[in-house]
This record gives sequence, structure tokens and C-alpha cells, in this order.
Amino acid sequence: MNIVLSRDSQVRGMENTVTNAEKYFGQFCSLLAAYTRKTARLRDKADQLVRQLVDFANTETPELRAAVRSFAEDLAKVQDYRQAEVERLETKVVTPLKLYGAQIKQTRAEIKKFKRVRNNEIKQLEKLEKLRQKSPSDRQMISQVSARGWLAEADSHAETRVQRASVDASRTTQQLEETIDTFQKQKLKDLQKIFSDFITIEMVFHAKAVEVYSSAFQALESYDLERDLEDFRAKMRGVYGLYDPRPLTDTASSLASLGSLAGQSAESPIRNQRKEEEASEDDSTDEDPVEDLRGQRQGLHQ
Repeated sequence: MNIVLSRDSQVRGMENTVTNAEKYFGQFCSLLAAYTRKTARLRDKADQLVRQLVDFANTETPELRAAVRSFAEDLAKVQDYRQAEVERLETKVVTPLKLYGAQIKQTRAEIKKFKRVRNNEIKQLEKLEKLRQKSPSDRQMISQVSARGWLAEADSHAETRVQRASVDASRTTQQLEETIDTFQKQKLKDLQKIFSDFITIEMVFHAKAVEVYSSAFQALESYDLERDLEDFRAKMRGVYGLYDPRPLTDTASSLASLGSLAGQSAESPIRNQRKEEEASEDDSTDEDPVEDLRGQRQGLHQ
């Protein structure tokens, strides 16, 4: 019976391992899915900012128009990197966490199978114990010798059943130990890989974003405010032609290109593919796993 109790304690430890994995991996999945959705929404808001910058640039003087146009281009480029970040988070972080539901279900089934075998062993031990406690004097219809013979035979059969149940329990215990060991080993490997991928994805995005933002900052710093202010004052005084602004190469075509940039960055078919789905999601559903976010943008994955 001590062996049975020891197995029972062992099974409780295994169940706790699976239960903790189910609880925390489920929470990781929900939170990282919400993180990915929020990142996608941040990208959409930045696209709207790009569009507003384009509209604003069209109303300003040549110097400022050129500076804002350059800034809008850089900001749109960062959102392309953010789009790649969203897709990689979905593929390498959220999806692997979703798959743990099936693995946990399978492991629980193995534990349930062992419990059935263990319960059978306990049942046979209890029968044997009850049989041994019976006294021949309780059977007055048969002689004392006959009673002893009958109990001996029954005792022998009961012991045989107990031995078989014990062998089955031992074999199942070994199989369960191997299953739990494999589960734990895979869990640790997956946990390491999932969060390593998460960190790598974030580092790649931020490294590229810092590079683009550095270029944008330098471009804004080089903006000649005085030249624009001189042109503005001249126009306010009704004097035209006194200031020859820095020539822009083909201003009309430049503005057309700027409008095209805003359209491509903020309203591209790839991003619009699921914009309605993301816009319709309520914040209260942030704990649910994400759906497929968007189509592939091949240039960013090279």
C-alpha cells in the first residue's frame, strides 16, 4: 500500500506540472496576442499620421514642404518594418503558444489512463485485505477445515490479481514518467525559443527604426527655418519675387509622388486586407488569440 501512496504523490506532482503549463502558457498566448494586435493598431495610427503630414506639406512653403515630405517618407518606412514585426510575432510567437493546447490535452489523457490503472490496483489490494480479515467462524454452514481451504484458495486468487494489477501499475508509471519527462523537456525548449524569437523580432524592428529615425532627425535638423520665414514675410507684405526659394526638382511631380507615398503607406491593399477586422475588435477581447493579421510583404522578409 505504501507503494500505491507513493505513486499517488508522484501523479499529483505530474498533474501540477501540466496544470501550471496550461495556465501560464495560456496567459502568455493571450497577452502576446494582445501585444501583437496593439502593435498592428499602432502601425495603422502611424499610417494616418503619414497621410496628415502629406496633406499638411501640400499647404506649406517649398522649404517646409520638402522637409515634411522627407519626414513622411521615413515614417512610412518605419511602418513597413512594423508590419514585418507584426507578421513575425504572429508566426514565431503566438502560433507556437496556441499549439500547446493539444500537447497538454494529450498529456492529461496519459495521466488519466494511469489513474485508472492505479485505481484498479488499489481496488484489488482492498479486496485482498478484506478477504484475509474474514474468519472461518463466520461460516457456520461449513466445517472449519473446509472454510480454511476455501479462504486459502480465494486468497491465492486475490494475490494473483493484486500482482497483475501491481505489474500493470508499475509499467504504466514508467510510461507516464517518460511522457512527463518528454513534455517538460519540450516545454523548456519551446519556452526558450519562443521568447528568444520575441526578443530577436523586437531588436530587429527597433534597430531598423532607430536607423530610419536618425536619418529623419538629421533631415529635420537641416531644415532652413530662416529661408522659409523670409519667404513668408515677403508674401505677407505683398512683395513677390524678392526671394527665390531653393528649387525643388519638378515640384509638381514631387507633390504627386508625395501623394502616392501616402496612399501606398497608409492605404495599401496589404494593410487594408484586415483593417476592418482590427478596427472592429473591442478592447475587451484583448485576451483572445489573434487571427491571421496580414498578407506577406516579401521585400521585408528577405
